[in-house]
Amino acid sequence: MENIFLVLFSIILLVIGALVFLFVVFNTRKNELIQQKLKEALAHQEKVHELQLNALRGQMNPHFVHNSLNAIQYYIQMNDVESSEKYLSKFSKLMRLFFEYSRKKQISIADEIKLLNNYLEIEKLRFEDKLNYVIIIDPLLDIEDEQLPVMILQPIVENAINHGIFHKSTKGTVSITFKKIHHGFRIYIEDDGIGILKSKQLQKNLLNRHKPHSSNVVEDRLQLLKESNLFDISYSIQDVSETGKTGTKVVLDFNLNL
Repeated sequence: MENIFLVLFSIILLVIGALVFLFVVFNTRKNELIQQKLKEALAHQEKVHELQLNALRGQMNPHFVHNSLNAIQYYIQMNDVESSEKYLSKFSKLMRLFFEYSRKKQISIADEIKLLNNYLEIEKLRFEDKLNYVIIIDPLLDIEDEQLPVMILQPIVENAINHGIFHKSTKGTVSITFKKIHHGFRIYIEDDGIGILKSKQLQKNLLNRHKPHSSNVVEDRLQLLKESNLFDISYSIQDVSETGKTGTKVVLDFNLNL
């Protein structure tokens, strides 16, 4: 009788042990599948973000290209060989930088400054004596080492010129300042143009109720970068006309404590 009881007890223990083992294996496998699904979903989301960012990085304002080619054509028609060659040389160099950098996710501040210098030199040729620019670099900031999203600043500078300086009757200035701050670095892009409010009023009068191409590109990219956790960037725009001056100031804070 005792032997039967021991046999039954052993069988019950084996069954319970088997059930516990199967339960553990099942749950472990279930958790592994859940984790795998989460990883796949995250990878898919990151891929979508990367593709969207690639598309935005590749965007170049067609109006800028059109204006540049028109300017080159104008100098050629005027038989101004020296000016046309200078314009064409700077434009070709800028295009090479655009295509080279568009394949990258991020570049050094030094490379971004190189691109901005080329872009602004072309705009100076187009605007002749109506445009001036200055780039100020904090000596405490290592521009060769610090990275930022590729071509994130050029659309903002383009916007400052086309919607601020362009409508100004006198000479205008765009200033770009790179400053070291305790948690990263800050970039100021300022112009002494007509300001946001007057620019919007002009657009309204011209029946152009769409946001500038440059603004859309920047805001879309910053949102995607935030969602992708690639960069922690804060972005603000101020109409300095409210302080008694004229113009617009854009401030970007790059927080490196990710």
